Amino acid sequence: MKALQQTVAREVGASGIGVHTGQPCTVSIRPGPADSGIVFVRGDLPGSPAIAARVGTVARTELGITIGRGKVAAGTVEHLMAALAATGIDNAEVRMEGAEIPILDGSFVPWLRLLREAGATAEEAPARVFELAEPVIVKRPGGSSYAALPHDGLRISATIDFDHPAIGRQYGDFRIEADRFAREIADARTFGFRSEVGSLRARGFARGASLENTVVLDGEAVLNDSLRHPDEFLRHKVGDIVGDLWLTGGRVRAHIVAERPSHAGNVALARAILEQDRRRRFRRIDIRRIMRYLPHRYPLLLVDRILEFEPRKRIVGLKNVTINEPFFRGHFPEHPIMPGVLVIEAMAQVGGLLLMDAVNNPEDKVVYFMSLNNVKWRRPVTPGDQLRFELEMVNLRRSTCKMKGRGLVEGKVVAQAEMTARIVDR
Repeated sequence: MKALQQTVAREVGASGIGVHTGQPCTVSIRPGPADSGIVFVRGDLPGSPAIAARVGTVARTELGITIGRGKVAAGTVEHLMAALAATGIDNAEVRMEGAEIPILDGSFVPWLRLLREAGATAEEAPARVFELAEPVIVKRPGGSSYAALPHDGLRISATIDFDHPAIGRQYGDFRIEADRFAREIADARTFGFRSEVGSLRARGFARGASLENTVVLDGEAVLNDSLRHPDEFLRHKVGDIVGDLWLTGGRVRAHIVAERPSHAGNVALARAILEQDRRRRFRRIDIRRIMRYLPHRYPLLLVDRILEFEPRKRIVGLKNVTINEPFFRGHFPEHPIMPGVLVIEAMAQVGGLLLMDAVNNPEDKVVYFMSLNNVKWRRPVTPGDQLRFELEMVNLRRSTCKMKGRGLVEGKVVAQAEMTARIVDR
């Protein structure tokens, strides 16, 4: 049985200033529908524009994670993202009345407490899980590197190395589970160097930093009263990795070995994990797997191969059209043309495969199409053509899905349609 997605059970919120902007921001964390992911909404801007927290929306990684879409951005999201990851919240709307998530005390604890206060509720959709088929290696400039190894949970072994006597070279090995994250990682604060404050503020950073929210190092000393852990610096870096990996949009199961991790490196690792997952899915969706999920057989199985597949988002499939197709015997013997209804049927079969990871036990389900809209045929399809179907999901609510698609031959559109389908037991 697959783990189910979760969202917060009720709305919670917090207010504070951003560590870089120094400006106030109020945050409300609200329930989100299944498959929506973590979405940051800029409620302070006209139209309340939304930004999905995904690798593809990362706009900046210097001294934190800023996500953005066009001119709209949400800054320093990593601490909240780590708390969402630790509590297993897959879907939530984070409404911001300001440009940067509050730093609060500089650790993950305030967000973790807030989410525990909100509680979690399961949703009727399987959680997206990334399990590695083989190691993922990422090397970055300056001696930074990552190895992600197959593992049954999330484990992070990290090493940091700073030329400061209070830090030096530190190593730790942590299993990332909800209770252990709370005990071992959550209270570790962000840190910085007093000698860099002037230059950072001149560049628009650290304008809200203080001893109340940052561990500050000066010369050979720590200016704060005390550290929460001797290796608090390392533990905070591990927490950042947890938050940055949540930008994959799923739960990473891997043993991460990180040398000198950074936000830029964490995001590069997340991208590499997504790329391996994409390649793995493409390799495995051949005709044998297609026949596991589709009930159709000769002469009405009209999909030969899946080329691209992003679960619950997009799919690309192929149908090779040959003169041996049985329908050409009657349509038409002297002028063979693939019936338009079968072109749409083939498109619908590819669309049905888009839902294979959207439900538990997909082999026991079947997709019934309920409606077709805006169906258009642009060109005839004849023997020798290779039909390429591109479909994207418009929305998925429980067992009903809307999608739109098009069929192409040699890059030219031959058919297009909008479809509504329902998933039922076989």
